[in-house]
Amino acid sequence: MKADLHIHSNYSNDGVSTVEEIIETAMERGFGCIAITDHNNFDAYEKVKDNRKVIVIPGVEVSSKEGHILAYGIDRNIPRDMSIKDTIDAIHEAGGVAFAAHPYRWWSGIGEKNTLSHDFDGVEALNARSVKGSNRRSLKLATKIGKPITAGSDAHTPQFIGEGYVEFSDEIEGWEEALKAIMENRVVVHSSNRRVTGTLKYGIKSIMEWIFRGFKRM
Repeated sequence: MKADLHIHSNYSNDGVSTVEEIIETAMERGFGCIAITDHNNFDAYEKVKDNRKVIVIPGVEVSSKEGHILAYGIDRNIPRDMSIKDTIDAIHEAGGVAFAAHPYRWWSGIGEKNTLSHDFDGVEALNARSVKGSNRRSLKLATKIGKPITAGSDAHTPQFIGEGYVEFSDEIEGWEEALKAIMENRVVVHSSNRRVTGTLKYGIKSIMEWIFRGFKRM
């Protein structure tokens, strides 16, 4: 079974996909599992948790003070703008696990030092919106730490859903079993990489959005 573990819907302030579009696109592309990980917003899960088409792992991408952290298996939204430690603690209190999102990404990654010095449950090893070098370093870092790994497309529009994903057993039923497979390292990760031109466009876009947000991190 293929699972894209990093997708944004229009509940993210930079996403355009409806939850219905995400479900349908995932099905069309042969995905049996997804995680909708909107920026600091848990509302999408409430809309799709009862669907019978694909397994949906509850998730959110939290903006800590130092960068983005992926939360999986939570039962509530996680406050933004806390320290890394407090964010991880809040994720655990919500019944979830905390993964360092795209740690080497300029602008929103938390970096190698923070990843190594905090008690993360795992690392996003591959992200389709990261450049090849960043993904290579993330996978190496995840291997060094020896903790569970994930991969995802980080899609903000339907066309990119599925460009990053993990594979696990087709016998899995329900998001709890899917998350257990991840935490037991019974997954294989796959991803494409963002090209340099895409990275430049992303950098310019991020700076402009940062300015319009009043110099506040997403």
